[in-house]
Amino acid sequence: MPVNILVTEDEGIVRKDIERSLKKLGYNVIGSTDTGEKAIQLAAELKPDLALMDIMLKGEMTGIEAAAEIKNNNDIPVIFLTAYADESTLEKAKITEPHGYILKPFKEIDIHTSIEMAMHKHGKEKELKIEAELLRSLTLTKKDARYIFLKHNSSLVKINPNDLLYVEALKDYVIINTRDEKYTIHSTMKDLEAKLSAPQFMRVHRSYIVNLDTIISIKNADLNLEGGDKEIPVGGSYRDALGSKINLL
Repeated sequence: MPVNILVTEDEGIVRKDIERSLKKLGYNVIGSTDTGEKAIQLAAELKPDLALMDIMLKGEMTGIEAAAEIKNNNDIPVIFLTAYADESTLEKAKITEPHGYILKPFKEIDIHTSIEMAMHKHGKEKELKIEAELLRSLTLTKKDARYIFLKHNSSLVKINPNDLLYVEALKDYVIINTRDEKYTIHSTMKDLEAKLSAPQFMRVHRSYIVNLDTIISIKNADLNLEGGDKEIPVGGSYRDALGSKINLL
């Protein structure tokens, strides 16, 4: 489906030229205006996928102010169009966290590249927001909860806690290792350590959380787990805590 774009530009000739270029590039101009106030209204009514916004507009509202309002109300990417590249203008524009900044005069390739990059970036941001929300459900809300949920391929997957073997840190992500599958999600070990609050889950290393019930042996400070093909190291600062959790004969 074509991207629906709202154009806000106070110079009529320039605005018409932008609209022609957008249509030529295969985009759908869902609306256009020359004031920030009208842009906010159109964004609310038409629900565009992206807004092209001139910084200097007719009326009392600047494009920067209008962009901030549109992003707050509609959560869509905004690309600024401007002939002003001074530091003061750039600093003011940065506050709204735009998804692009095109200097006039510009070519069609500039518009096309900026729109495609903005849509891609915004799509990834939305995925991360959804993932962050869903991650809140990755928790054992009760000590005796029978299962947990995690996000995988835009769906919530139910997992029996007994099937979760260990969690491994990977930069800004973690890998949830179960008996049958591996799931990579965007989170931190600190967050998961708090959410996996059932007694059988314990952090044994800065990069690992394990299900204590799945430990079958401990050798040279490494853990072997049921159904696992990897030895899990125990960090020195976690050994005493682990020792207090197991019954040693």
